[in-house]
Amino acid sequence: ALSRHHTYVRYDQRGCGLSDADVRDFSLDAWVGDLEAVVDGLGLQRFPLLGMSQGGAVAIAYAVRHPERVSQLVLVGAYARGALRRAVTEAERLESMTLINLVRVGWGRDNPAFRQVFTNLFIPDGTPQQHQWWNELERLTVTPDNAARTLEAFYDIDVRELAGQVRVPTLVMHSRGDARVPFDEGRQLAALIPGARFVPLNSRNHVLLEGESAWELFLRELRSFVGAAAAPSWEALGLTPSERAVLLLVAQGLDNHAIALQLGKGEKTVRNQVTSIFAKLGVCTRAEAIVRARDGASSL
Repeated sequence: ALSRHHTYVRYDQRGCGLSDADVRDFSLDAWVGDLEAVVDGLGLQRFPLLGMSQGGAVAIAYAVRHPERVSQLVLVGAYARGALRRAVTEAERLESMTLINLVRVGWGRDNPAFRQVFTNLFIPDGTPQQHQWWNELERLTVTPDNAARTLEAFYDIDVRELAGQVRVPTLVMHSRGDARVPFDEGRQLAALIPGARFVPLNSRNHVLLEGESAWELFLRELRSFVGAAAAPSWEALGLTPSERAVLLLVAQGLDNHAIALQLGKGEKTVRNQVTSIFAKLGVCTRAEAIVRARDGASSL
């Protein structure tokens, strides 16, 4: 759904999925550095940024560091304070530490009983089949040690001060019955960010599921909010029809020689046009040009 009308980029968090499992540094600075590496590696110049759950803190920190790159900030099920930071009573602190130790003890076991605790917190209204694949997703994508250290780092997050420094348009959405991150944390986060709009979602799921009414509302609000980041006008940028044809083939991954053969041009002519295109788009690499071309594919 997110890639239907936009170029959608996601990456595996450090220590998880296909990212390197041998990790020493689980910190907010490290997570923000990872996001910076992804953005720079893709040559992205300006884009809407979506942060879910703990990803909201990473997105906030990135937006404060690089406001010129973030056109809109969308935060879903996010929070400014991790569980240990917002704990008031000894019972609340004990609950957080118990969950961390539960991960250490039972995350990697074949019996999903330990992981089911987290599944019930993330998708309480999921079907038995969805609970089964969520349990397996947890086991297969992160080691028990990395899961515990990651969770401990999440619980220590505090971006309240950074949230007040956000200067980009921001939309905050949060499920009313979220059992993983309390609804009030979402409202408080929106209150901390200047000018942020808050949208409550009628769901108990921390991660929204396709088919529930909150999912449809989430999509409508998201699409309406990021609609301002529409494709650029290539004519306004000065691209000629011939240059747009070349750019379209660049976006398909063709080199200058292949483009010349396909368009019946000389390779030197194509090279000169590519140089002109880069100058007009304000990019320096083919990767950056590809991103710009894909963002504006509808007007090419």
